Amino acid sequence: MTSTHAQDLPMAVDAYLSGLLAPADEALAAALADSEAAGLPAISVSAVNGKLLHLLARIQGARRILEIGTLGGYSTIWLARALPSDGQLITLEYSARHAEVARANLARAGLDKVVEVRVGAALDSLPRLADEGAVFDLVFIDADKVNNPHYLEWAVKLTRPGSVVVVDNVVRDGRVVDAQSTAPDVTGTRTALQLLADHPKLDATAIQTVGAKGYDGFALARVLD
Repeated sequence: MTSTHAQDLPMAVDAYLSGLLAPADEALAAALADSEAAGLPAISVSAVNGKLLHLLARIQGARRILEIGTLGGYSTIWLARALPSDGQLITLEYSARHAEVARANLARAGLDKVVEVRVGAALDSLPRLADEGAVFDLVFIDADKVNNPHYLEWAVKLTRPGSVVVVDNVVRDGRVVDAQSTAPDVTGTRTALQLLADHPKLDATAIQTVGAKGYDGFALARVLD
């Protein structure tokens, strides 16, 4: 097997699995297309990862979901579609421009009444949610990696025993094993993973992934009593 073929094969498998198990519909395809047209970075979750988030929310029976990091709303659509008719998703986005694109994508998908996009630094928005008494059944963290430890701490505060927390992009092309790295995304990720290991209210694992988004992975945690 040539090195080029070895690199292309995960992409081909991802495309096969996506087409079979997570095919794009009009709203999902348009969300990606409009995000690209608006100049947003191409860092949305892959289709199979979006479907995984959807299934996790369904398995959890989530009625209230918190997403930290909206981008163009692609993962938001996957998650919001898992909610019951009276469910709610709150998604936090730093960029007003990204939030504008996401709102349009969510409205096209018929989810603008289910999803609330809040604009501003998440570390400012999260305390406000606590003040409102918000409690979530599932939290998806996919924002700036340097603040992942802080987002995790807030996720614990804003959930209940049995809630699920998902942290995306925890492998960083394998750089996460470099204990000498000073890159903010690596140090933030390593600190978050250590917190997942040590936190008395979290039981967690992490999975490496390879595919359309390259070599990365996600962490999955359950909030304990």
